Order: sequence, then C-alpha cells, then structure tokens
Amino acid sequence: MRLHIKLDDELVEELDRRAGTRQRSAYIEAAVRQTLDDERRWDDVESALGSLADSGHAWDDDPATWVRAQREADSRRTG
Repeated sequence: MRLHIKLDDELVEELDRRAGTRQRSAYIEAAVRQTLDDERRWDDVESALGSLADSGHAWDDDPATWVRAQREADSRRTG
C-alpha cells in the first residue's frame, strides 16, 4: 500500500545517507516493523505484570544459586 507521509528535511537527509534514496521505503518499512514489534513486546510485558506471586518461588532463598543452576542445566549454553 502506498502512503503519503511528511518528514522533516533533516530527517530525510539522514535517511538518504543511511539507506540511499532508492532504499527509503525498505528502510522505513523495516523501522516501522521493528517499532511495532517492540510495542507488541511491551504490551506483553505490561499485561504480565503482577501475574507472579510475591513469594513461594524456588529462587526466593538464594536467587543467584537458582539462576546458576538454570544456566548449568541448559545444554545450549557453553561455559
């Protein structure tokens, strides 16, 4: 879909330096896609706030030991 947008001249100059005049649309599309993905992730984080109880977790007594054990148990991690 084509859109008509207005951008500040300085912004367009920097856009052209970074993306080139022939790649404006692709650059803007990637930036908008990334921003929307970020916004969706923040929506997910905010909707999850408060969903865990304040206590009663395996990590309550010693969080560092619990984290270390989780890392060591993950075969995808090295070292």
